[in-house]
Amino acid sequence: MKKLIYIYIIYCLGLQSCASDFIEIAPEASVTTANFYKTQSQFEQALIGAYASIRNAKGSIASWVMGEMRSDNTHYEYNNLNRGVQNSQREDTAGFLDDNSSSYISSKYNSCYIGIARVNQILDKIDEAEFSQQMKDRIIGESKFIRALLYFELVRYFGGVSLHLEAVEGAAQAYLPRTTVSEVYLAIESDLSNAILLLPEVSFPQDGRATKGAAQVLLADVFITQEKYSEAESALKAILTMGYELLPDYASVFDLSNKNSKESIFEIQYQQGNQGQESNFLYPFLPLSDDVSMVTGIESQNRNGGGWNTPTQEMIDSYEQGDSRLEASIGIIEGTGPVGAMVIEKITSPLNYAPEEGKRSYAFVRKYLHQHSIINNTDDNFPIYRYSDALLLLAEALNEQGKTAEALAHLNQVRVRAGLPSVTIGNQEELQDIIIHERRVEFAFENKRWLDLVRTGRAIEVMNQHGENMKALHPILRDVSYNVTQNRLLFPIPQREILIGNLEQNPGY
Repeated sequence: MKKLIYIYIIYCLGLQSCASDFIEIAPEASVTTANFYKTQSQFEQALIGAYASIRNAKGSIASWVMGEMRSDNTHYEYNNLNRGVQNSQREDTAGFLDDNSSSYISSKYNSCYIGIARVNQILDKIDEAEFSQQMKDRIIGESKFIRALLYFELVRYFGGVSLHLEAVEGAAQAYLPRTTVSEVYLAIESDLSNAILLLPEVSFPQDGRATKGAAQVLLADVFITQEKYSEAESALKAILTMGYELLPDYASVFDLSNKNSKESIFEIQYQQGNQGQESNFLYPFLPLSDDVSMVTGIESQNRNGGGWNTPTQEMIDSYEQGDSRLEASIGIIEGTGPVGAMVIEKITSPLNYAPEEGKRSYAFVRKYLHQHSIINNTDDNFPIYRYSDALLLLAEALNEQGKTAEALAHLNQVRVRAGLPSVTIGNQEELQDIIIHERRVEFAFENKRWLDLVRTGRAIEVMNQHGENMKALHPILRDVSYNVTQNRLLFPIPQREILIGNLEQNPGY
C-alpha cells in the first residue's frame, strides 16, 4: 500500500444512531453505512482505514512504552524540568507503577477496538455488495488478518477481553462482557485459518498488504504463545517455501530502499511528505536539545518530545563480540549540557565506548535513523514480522519439542547473518536461553521484548533483577518501582471501559 487514504465516517466505531426511528433518511451528501458500503472502491477505502488503525494500535507511543520501556531493553532520561502527566505516565509504565488512568494504556486498548470495529463493518456489509467474489475474498482475508492481529495484541496485553465479531448495531451489542483468554484465541485462530485460505500468495515487490505469509506467521506466533509447538512448526515450515529470505546485511533491512523487501513479512506503512502519512518515531528517541541536526542531517530541534526509549547499558552489553546488529541498532550521542538541553558534539558507535572526560553520553535507537527533509516527518515503516522472526520462532518451536539439532539450522541462519559463529550446543534448556537472547538482539526496539519475557515465563525474574540494577543507577526511582508480580504481567483495563461497560478489572489494579 504505497499511499494510504484516510476515510472518516460517522460509523468508524461501529455504532449506529439510536435515533434511527425518527431519522429515517440521511442527507444524500452524508456518508453512512446505508450508502457507503456498495462498490468495490468503497470497500477498498474502508479496508485502507482498517489498515491505518494498525498505526495507532501497534506503531504508536503506547506500543514502545508498553513493549520496550516495560522491558529491560530501554529506559528514559529523567527530565525534572517537565513533570507533566504524560511524561509521568510513561515513566510509571517503565517502573510498573501504571494504573487504569494511563492515557497510553487507554490508547492501546481503544486503538485496537477502533480497528476491529472498522473490520466488522466491512465483514458485515460485503456479502450484499455486487462485485466479483474473487475481490471479495481478498478483502475478507485481509480484514480477518487485521482483526486477528488486533485481538492478538489485546489478549497479550490485557488478557480475556470483550469479543466483538459483528458490527455493532446498538447499545446491547456495544457493551459485551469480557470473555476468557482461550475464547479470544479460538476467535483469532478461526480468523487466521480463514484468512490463509483467502489471501494471495506473497509476490515481490510487495505492496504492504497482508498476504498468506503474513497470516501464516501470525498464526504461528499465536500457536507458540499458547505453547502449541507442533502446530506452530507446521505453520512456519510453510513459510520457508514462500520465497522470503534474509537480506545479506542486517542494517540494510531498515534502509528506506528496502521497505517491504524479501525479508519483510508484514510492516506498518508510512510515507514522508505533507499527506499526513509520515512516521516520526525517530525523534522521541533522541535527547532533548535545541539542535539535533548533527543526528538528523537537517535543521531540527527536539525541545519537547525526546529522551524516551533509550537503550540501557545492560542492553548494549548483551550483544556478543562481533555482532553487527549492535552498531546497526544503537548509536551514542556525546556532548555537554544538562538533561533537557544537551549540546550535541558527535555521534559515535557504542562498540567499546567510553565518554571523554567532561562529556555526557546518550544512547539512542539508531535503526530508524534515515534521510528525511522535514522535522518529525520520516519515511520509515515499522516492522511487525520479518523472515528472521519466522526462523527464530521455528527454532523455538522445534527445540521445545526436543528437535534441537533441527532447530540449530534455523537459529544459525540469523546468527551468521549477524557475523556470529554458529551454535553447536545440543542441550534443550541452554538452547532455550540462546534463542530468547537471539530474539532480544535481533528484534531490539521492535516492541517484542516484553511480550517475549511474559510468554516464556521470564518476566518476573528478569524484570525484578533489572529493577534492582536500575534503582542502583538512578536514585531518583522510587523504592516501590519494579515490584513485578504475576498481576503485573497484564495491563489494567482502562477505567473508562470499566465504568461504561461494567467490565471486571484485572487483578491487582
